[in-house]
Amino acid sequence: MIRRILFAAAVIAFATPTFAADTPSAAGAKVYIIAPANGATVTGPVTVQFGLKGMGVAPAGVEMENTGHHHLIVDAATPPLTEYLPTGDAKVIHFGKGQTETELKLAPGQHTLQLVFADKDHKPHQPPVVSEKITITVK
Repeated sequence: MIRRILFAAAVIAFATPTFAADTPSAAGAKVYIIAPANGATVTGPVTVQFGLKGMGVAPAGVEMENTGHHHLIVDAATPPLTEYLPTGDAKVIHFGKGQTETELKLAPGQHTLQLVFADKDHKPHQPPVVSEKITITVK
């Protein structure tokens, strides 16, 4: 009986995920939304273009210094910037192939958009490289 309890505890401890060390961002790195502009009124589908200065874009899983990939936050609060970003969430859209543009089908009305740049493992760099949150209106 004691052996089973110890074995089960060992399995649980082994299955606990370990988190990667923080990936540093390049000094002065900046991510931003090129288009649409903050406050713009647009018709759908909405093309969103991503901008990045001071770092490079690489697909998820590729380990290269000063690189990462984009995550677009749609109509949601900024996620915790010390944790891995979700990758199957409709509010956090993952661009793991290194994409720098997307087309969104948004319902008419007001929407917010924000970019978070993350490392090969979907964890925001430290210090975080995050855009301003913009608001657009879709006709």
